[in-house]
Amino acid sequence: MIESLHLKSIATYDTTGVDIKELKKINFIYGVNGSGKTTLTKLVYAPKEALFKDCLIKWQNNLPLKALVYNKDFRDRNFGLGKMDGVFTLGQATKEETETIEKKIVERKALKDEWNKKNDTLTKLQEAQSEKDGNFREAVWVEVYKKHESAFKSAFAGYLTKEKFKDNLIDEHLNNKSTLLDYDSLKENAETIFGEVPTAMNLIQDIDASRLAAIEKDSVWNKKIVGKADVDIAKLIQRLNINDWVNEGRGYLQDNPTCPFCQHQTITAGFRKQLADYFDESFLTDNDLVRSYAAEYNLLTANFSNILQQLEIVEKANPNTKLAMETFSGYLRTLLSQVISNQELLNNKIKEPSRSITLIKISEQLGNISEVIKTANQEISKHNGIVGNFAKEKQTLVTSIWRYVVEDHKVSIQNFLKEQEGGQKGIDGVKSSIAKITLEHNALNTEVKTLSKNVTSVEPSIIQINTTLESFGFNNFSIVPSKTEANKYQILRSDGTIAESTMSEGEITFITFLYFLQLAKGSTSEASITEERILVIDDPISSLDSNVLFVVSSLLKELMKNIRQGKGTIKQIILLTHNVYFHKEVSFIDGRTTVLKDYAYWILRKNNQISTMESYGPNNPIQSSYQLLWAELKNRQNNTNLTIQNTMRRIIENYFKLLGKYGDEQLIQSFTIHEEQEICRSLICWINDGSHSIPDDHFIQHQADTTDRYFAVFKKIFEHTKHEEHYRMMMGEAAEEVEAA
Repeated sequence: MIESLHLKSIATYDTTGVDIKELKKINFIYGVNGSGKTTLTKLVYAPKEALFKDCLIKWQNNLPLKALVYNKDFRDRNFGLGKMDGVFTLGQATKEETETIEKKIVERKALKDEWNKKNDTLTKLQEAQSEKDGNFREAVWVEVYKKHESAFKSAFAGYLTKEKFKDNLIDEHLNNKSTLLDYDSLKENAETIFGEVPTAMNLIQDIDASRLAAIEKDSVWNKKIVGKADVDIAKLIQRLNINDWVNEGRGYLQDNPTCPFCQHQTITAGFRKQLADYFDESFLTDNDLVRSYAAEYNLLTANFSNILQQLEIVEKANPNTKLAMETFSGYLRTLLSQVISNQELLNNKIKEPSRSITLIKISEQLGNISEVIKTANQEISKHNGIVGNFAKEKQTLVTSIWRYVVEDHKVSIQNFLKEQEGGQKGIDGVKSSIAKITLEHNALNTEVKTLSKNVTSVEPSIIQINTTLESFGFNNFSIVPSKTEANKYQILRSDGTIAESTMSEGEITFITFLYFLQLAKGSTSEASITEERILVIDDPISSLDSNVLFVVSSLLKELMKNIRQGKGTIKQIILLTHNVYFHKEVSFIDGRTTVLKDYAYWILRKNNQISTMESYGPNNPIQSSYQLLWAELKNRQNNTNLTIQNTMRRIIENYFKLLGKYGDEQLIQSFTIHEEQEICRSLICWINDGSHSIPDDHFIQHQADTTDRYFAVFKKIFEHTKHEEHYRMMMGEAAEEVEAA
């Protein structure tokens, strides 16, 4: 059966949608035209169509049944092509064959019922299992996670939802075999490892002062660079100690004989030769060496100074520096001062090559700085080693923490797992039973199909439809087997012509509905006539006159009776209508029973172009004024004669004149005996007179007698117009008792 329907974002159903829940075996949906009834039937017929993508059908136990839908689309599909598919039913079966099939169907139903019971049991067991799981999940979240969150939250990373935490706790219980540590040790380690995550650091570039040291040690700095001693002018230069002054002056000598020193013309070729001989090749080589060393020395010290000063800036800004900044900065200040001093000495040596100088050993200071850098790099290497092993150390700690919390709650975890194991055994047992029942059901279903196929025929459906047509006065056409196609029907006139194009709308509606009822009992396929199915019927009385309306309601009530009693293959019916009189007829139970547990009622409305659905449960919401009139008549002993007369008049007007289009004279003529016609005429005059005037005070006849006599005639009107069943239904005099739920 269908348990619920959800219609959304289709036709007059908006984005919120409408829910039809707790559907029963027999369901009535009343709604005016355009309120959304046909859309509902189309959903059941073709739920997988794209336009119903937002809609939903929920089947009992998630087992869909075959759905037969009667609506305008059904009429269009099955009437208009000249032929209709034949409907197979159990036609040529012997009594024994029929009894065998019926017995198998009963056995199949018993298996289906047993399957449903087992499935309900399975659902309850699974719900109980799920409830225990949920309780345990909530408990460990509070008792484990919340308890240790502040100290070990980082160890729980990745499991910060209740479900994931619970699952991992169980997994750790089963698989964690690490060494059990105490809480204090774990907390101390967690404070270290779960702190700020360290990152690898770059080593500091060391200083190579070997070249600088080599320059500083060169003997050229202590050497007095002077001219050649065996030149005549040498004695004078050396005695006056003016070697550097003369060397400086040489640069001012010109090609003219004027002396740059005394400004007299004393510069002779011989003098020039003596100066050249004095400042020989050895002097020039030493002098060039001093200049070359000085330039290289200044470049090296400048580079070292820049590198070290930049390093100082970077490391001061690094909160995690491994460099001993105070020592480093002290060495650097001294170094920079020494560089300045040595630069001055070098400049002096260049100006006065004969001067002997001693450079400050900057290389020694650089050596001190290098030692500081080496020490820092050792710390950086150690730090980087820790970083490299950090992931491993962290995972070890996480594993140890889980081991601790599992051990701390070992008993509750073991109890939970034991309960779950027991519950799962029960679930597995029921699943096994369901699987066994399913196999038996399928085998029996196959057997029923095979037996049915051997004794099925389309002839019984033809006979049944034609019998119904004849019974209700449709004598000018009938349904017959097609002469050209097997298992097809045609509708023919009595003269043998095809009746399709000449049939009225009411005739088409009636015959297609009769065809639908046969289809509900059988199938167009021999193999599927015993399949369980549901019916959805949308306004089957469209274009029908009042007589046929009651025929249709009678046929449907017989179906509903079988559905309620569990007979046949139809398990559920959903009936939709806009006709209040048809709704009243088809939903009537008996004069005493108003509520049945297998019945459910809804009213479908459309407000502002949006469909809404209101549920009334087992209580029929359609209580027309017409029904209230009959209620007054049944309670006539407690009403005045004047009230009864008015009630009779309104019933006849509603039922015969408005619905059936009978006039007073037509009602009178329905009586075949003249005397009865006169009685009917007097009744009509009486109820009209009594309902429109006040009896005179001198009226003598006893009113109670008059009322009883005319009430009998009122009943005969229904009998002679062949609407006795309606009278009996409305007065609560149904021929058969309807079992109350």
